[in-house]
Amino acid sequence: MLLVLWTLVLLALVVTHIIASGRGEVRIAANLRANAEAEARADGAIYEALFRAVDVSQARWASDGAPHVLDVEDAAISVRILPLAGKVNPNVAPVPLLTALLQVVGADPDKADSLAQAIADWRGRDSWHSPLAQRLAPYRTAGFDDGPPGSPLESLDELGHVLGMTPALLQAVKPHLSLYQMGPPDPLLADPVVAQALRHLPVAEPPPVSETNAPPPPPPQAPITTVTVEAVAVTAAGARFTRRAVVRLGPVFPRGYAVLAWGGEQDED
Repeated sequence: MLLVLWTLVLLALVVTHIIASGRGEVRIAANLRANAEAEARADGAIYEALFRAVDVSQARWASDGAPHVLDVEDAAISVRILPLAGKVNPNVAPVPLLTALLQVVGADPDKADSLAQAIADWRGRDSWHSPLAQRLAPYRTAGFDDGPPGSPLESLDELGHVLGMTPALLQAVKPHLSLYQMGPPDPLLADPVVAQALRHLPVAEPPPVSETNAPPPPPPQAPITTVTVEAVAVTAAGARFTRRAVVRLGPVFPRGYAVLAWGGEQDED
């Protein structure tokens, strides 16, 4: 009889363990499904925003960062189209602009000037005439194994390897940078930090042009803009996913846009 009782107890423990494990697996499967649904909703919202961004009717969404709420039955979705034209591209920005931006975010003038020149040496755009050994020497003196590759930055985090850059300064300047920005920042779209940096730059005087020798105006070109599209989806089950895409908009592209980068993250509550 005692053996039978112990056998029943053991069976009860095994059954309890199986039931608990099954419930855990069901809960995990439900979470995975909810997360997948949130990601799918966010992806769909990105393409909805792109469709609206290239629309030529009055229903077009402007690239002004205004939130747009999509009416979806099982999820709440908010979408924004953020222009990048007001950011600074460290791969093409002149040294004076980098210096001014670094000063605005907190670097002292000497530090900002030396760091801006180090960024120029790193990307190689302004220092191709300098011998490689000359560019590597300060890094070797500081005890670094690597040095300026003499090629464009592949990510903003790469700036952390530039001689003189600190983690705090990098975090302060990163929100105002973009490797996808084409040309100089647009003062009308710049954030207050970039706008202040632009005000520090000297105004270049255009060369005088006589009326008789004035060149003909260039033919109008279709505008191309670069934006970040951000979609945040929250499902009825509580899953939350944020999708971000960097996109170029313009009629020169087959669908009116070209996706440059696609990233996302599962948000934790």
